[in-house]
Amino acid sequence: MPFEVVTVPCLEDNYAYLVNSADGVAIIDAPEAAPIIAALEARGWAPGVIMITHHHWDHVQAVDELKAKYGCPVMGPKAEEDKIKKLDMALDDGFSGGTDDGLCQVISVPGHTLGHIAYYYPKGGAVFTADSLMALGCGRLFEGTPDMMWESLSKLAALPPETMVYSGHEYTMGNAKFALTIDPDNAALTSRIQDIETARAENKPTAQVPLSMELATNPFLRASDPGIRKGLGLEDATDADVFAEIRARKDKF
Repeated sequence: MPFEVVTVPCLEDNYAYLVNSADGVAIIDAPEAAPIIAALEARGWAPGVIMITHHHWDHVQAVDELKAKYGCPVMGPKAEEDKIKKLDMALDDGFSGGTDDGLCQVISVPGHTLGHIAYYYPKGGAVFTADSLMALGCGRLFEGTPDMMWESLSKLAALPPETMVYSGHEYTMGNAKFALTIDPDNAALTSRIQDIETARAENKPTAQVPLSMELATNPFLRASDPGIRKGLGLEDATDADVFAEIRARKDKF
């Protein structure tokens, strides 16, 4: 069976994901039980594991209900083990498990929270970034520092450009409006925004895109771009400092 990802809209703007691979079905994040169960039942799937990216309530609140229904173990970041109840397996950066296209690697991506992790499927060509790297944005720094988040984003930016990025929220339109204030002359960004507007008018999700598109249009990954640096008056700053300025402006946007 080929590697398959199902996007499951939850709550007001969250996403959970179902990953069907050589190792069976995994649920990535658990914002709301009913739509996840409906998506599983529509396909006749039974999950073998629940995989959590970070401790925020809108990513974990359905864990108990899903675990009770399916009896599957729950994995999540070891650094947040005290905040995520009933983890059956606590994962550190660099952990790797699975076979064939089900091979999954854990990448530590602190910033939004201190223990946030991403799940990378190298053979499946997918990375699940939740609230670290987001479509045209990145998560707010609730717990970490700008330097910490820049390092996390740099790790993700170094993945193969064809990797599909699956993030945790439908924030793309709001992020796009901000991105234009940072990178107004970017033709790829302007074109992408038109596609986003069309998709959202049809209620289609837009938070699932190739990394190459993020590298070309997401200002939070483009701190080295000369045009962005000039626009910010930070031509001689470090990339991390440029990122910090962009993040600070987004916080006030």
